[in-house]
Amino acid sequence: MQNAFEIKGIRIGDGQPVICVPVVALKKEEVITNIRFLAEQKVQMIEWRVDCFEEVDDFHAVSEVLQVIRPVLEHTIFLFTFRTKQQGGSRKMEEWKILKLNELAAKSGCADLIDLEFFEATKPEKEIRRFQRMGVRVIASHHDFDETPDDRILRMLMEQMQQGGADVAKLAVMPKNADDVVRLLKLTNDIRQKYPTLPVVTMSMGALGVVSRMAGEIFGSCITFGAVGEISAPGQIPAGQLEHILQIIHKGLE
Repeated sequence: MQNAFEIKGIRIGDGQPVICVPVVALKKEEVITNIRFLAEQKVQMIEWRVDCFEEVDDFHAVSEVLQVIRPVLEHTIFLFTFRTKQQGGSRKMEEWKILKLNELAAKSGCADLIDLEFFEATKPEKEIRRFQRMGVRVIASHHDFDETPDDRILRMLMEQMQQGGADVAKLAVMPKNADDVVRLLKLTNDIRQKYPTLPVVTMSMGALGVVSRMAGEIFGSCITFGAVGEISAPGQIPAGQLEHILQIIHKGLE
């Protein structure tokens, strides 16, 4: 596939989807302990959901965590994410503070990927280019916890993130019926075919959409989120079970 790229020897964008495990711990010691444990378990990708961190308003504390965990992430992709309240996260925060947090992550030498809520940012294209110049890749994202918009809107969301220069475009939506899940899977495949150089991540949340977390290799979603302990979004599957399912699908496609 043309859209694949590599970070720390791990390919994103072709073959079996990469499993990303979110860390949603509240306290500094728990964040560090959890990330160290996951790295020791050779998890492919770790997402720090920094919006869940109780000291997220303290830039020094965030920077301290990044410096402490950096040595253990030599072989693990690290995704830095502040998920806003309006996109399903833990808290609200002024945009300039979110930008500052993302800058800290980019400058730390720790983050490989930064999640940018594309439609919450005032100048998303500018922010994407800035972080890319700092040496990190950007996942442009959008989350809808209420519904699965109609096909025209879904396509528009993905195309705007693609046109904004994102390295990866991510779309997570909530289904109300099986048709919504099928529509998202079709959109994923359509976008993959229309934009072969753009890695995409899509998921239909909740129990109804669980198939979307497992079928990425078939339809074109290159990262899937699995839980170790506390989940960060409805419908997440335990990472160990998810790995087993992905391997079965991968072997079936050979």
